[in-house]
Order: sequence, then structure tokens, then C-alpha cells
Amino acid sequence: MPQQVRGVIARSQGSPVELTDIVIPDPGPGEVVVAVAACGVCHTDLTYREGGINDEFPFLLGHEAAGTVESVGAGVDSVRPGDFVVLNWRAVCGQCRACKRGRPQYCFDTFNAAQRMTLADGTELTPALGIGAFADKTLVHAGQCTKVDSSADPAVAGLLGCGVMAGLGAAVNTGAVGRGDSVAVIGCGGVGDAAIAGSRLAGATRIIAVDRDERKLEWARDLGATHAVNASETDTVAAVRELTGGFGADVVIDAVGRPETWQQAFYARDLAGTVVLVGVPTPDLRLEMPLIDFFSRGGALKSSWYGDCLPERDFPMLIDLYRQGRLPLEKFVSERIGLADVEKAFHAMHAGDVLRSVVVW
Repeated sequence: MPQQVRGVIARSQGSPVELTDIVIPDPGPGEVVVAVAACGVCHTDLTYREGGINDEFPFLLGHEAAGTVESVGAGVDSVRPGDFVVLNWRAVCGQCRACKRGRPQYCFDTFNAAQRMTLADGTELTPALGIGAFADKTLVHAGQCTKVDSSADPAVAGLLGCGVMAGLGAAVNTGAVGRGDSVAVIGCGGVGDAAIAGSRLAGATRIIAVDRDERKLEWARDLGATHAVNASETDTVAAVRELTGGFGADVVIDAVGRPETWQQAFYARDLAGTVVLVGVPTPDLRLEMPLIDFFSRGGALKSSWYGDCLPERDFPMLIDLYRQGRLPLEKFVSERIGLADVEKAFHAMHAGDVLRSVVVW
């Protein structure tokens, strides 16, 4: 039987979110109903509310989530009721050209649930990133569920579902940071700080945090940055070069996604260094640079999609590292809030007061 539960929706562009009743259908073939235990408040949810993704209102927000499988549909054998899972928004198909070439992290045909969750009046909801986890329960495709150690704190585990995985993967997977490397991270919010934590985990010896906010630079130090540069007081490129013997960093990660920060990343890297763009630009932004600079500097210019992760490979491994005390994921949880507090959390995030607010049940 379909279930009526609470959910947080964005009904129209720019309007405050609403806590209302939503309807969860029984899972169909390949689908799973998950009882949500925790869900992080990500900037992408705010972007949905502001109409920055698409205009398919109303949206059921929330996507950085962990919870327990409640029921499964026909043909589901990857998870079963009672499993503790982290939800992901890139459930790979295994059949597209990227998957068949051994690059499933670039899958072109990721899965979502076929059925729609609705409002009580039958209005169909668009789940954020195909998840919609600001709700007591949500309906997803089985491939969006990754089983992890059930002893992990749900508020911590759920953050792997988006921002932490994006930043950490940008360093470890996309940037291939290795032992002895120097790394600079521009923008020290949740994604940037995850890149810093990932660089530390990978064995980088010099990790330079760049931001305009001293509070964020302090968070970055706590997560592994060895040096901090306040970009409101110092030229970023000159500072990174000075801290790397005049050469520039081996890997520079732009966690902001603006033309000026990308240019800083480009010129702050070593001659054949790597630039990784993980901050998401808006469609209107443009970049103009001398083409000769691209030719003369070599190296690699990369974009990181979801940290180029494979959830089945990466989520359990990162949870194990967290439980071993080698990856301090708990430091990303700034506050634990209730489902009715999402709008307040958006304001705290916009003000830069938190790394992550996490809704807990």
C-alpha cells in the first residue's frame, strides 16, 4: 500500500520550502523504499529551490542521505530489507559505451526510480538528483543504494552521497594526488575541505587552503591543510608559488567554479601540474585566456563529476577509513537539525556559518 509521510518541498522558484505530506508508492521492479535516517543540507538543494537546475517544480529536496531499506521491488537482489545504505545519484547502468569501456564513473545512462512520489493531491514531485531524501521515506532505484557498515553514524555516512565524495574524489580519483605531492585547494566550503581531507589521506605533504573567510581557513586547517592563504589579503597565485619553492602546486583544485578562481588554479600549478574543476559554474560564466598559455604549460586540465567515484567501490572503503579514525568525516557535521529546519539551514549555509547542517530522524 502507498504510504503518506512528511517531506520538504520547493513549490516554486525562490519561495521558502514547505514541510508537507507526500505519498510514497510501493516499490516497483528494480525499486527500493528507504527509511531515511539522516540527510545533509547541500547547496545543490538550494540551487534546485532557486530554479538553477531546471523548472520542474515542485521539487522534493534532499539527496545526501543514509537510511535503512524498508522494502524492495521485483528483481532486486543487491539489497534487502534491513540493510543500512548510503544513497547516490549515479547508479551506473553497466551497458552504455562508458561502462563497456571500463569507465563506469562516466556512465551516460544512470538509473532513477521509474515511479514518481507525489503530493497528497496527486501532483507529481521531482526528486532532487533522483533521490528526494528530505522525507521520512523515499523511493529510489536499487542501484542508488550502497550498503555500508551499519555501525556508522548516519549523519556522517550520508555526506558521502554528494559533497564529501565530490571533494574527496576530486583529489584522490580525478587529481590522482599521491604521496609527497603539493596541493592547493581554492574554496574551503564542504567540497573544498573534503578535497583537503582526501589529499591528506593520499599522502600529500603540502596542502594549501585558499579562501577569503578566516573561519573557513580554520576549518581547512583542522581537516589537514598545512598552510592557509587568505585571498582577500594576498595574491593567490603568488602565495601558492611562494609556498611551493616558486614552482606551483602539483595539483590545484578549484572548488568554487568561477572564471577568476579557475585562472588562479591554472597559473598556481606547476609547469606540468594538474587543475581539477569541481566547483559547479553557472551557465552564464565565460572564460577568456591566451591560447598560447595552454600550449606552453602542458599538464592536465580536468573536471570532476561526483569525484569520479564508483559508489560500490568507494563508499564502503571510506566508511571503513572513518571507523578506523583515518578519515575525520564527523568534522563535516556542523549541526544536527530537524526536518522542519531546512529553510533555516539554507540561511546558515548561505552565510557561511556551517560546513554541513544535517537533518536527523
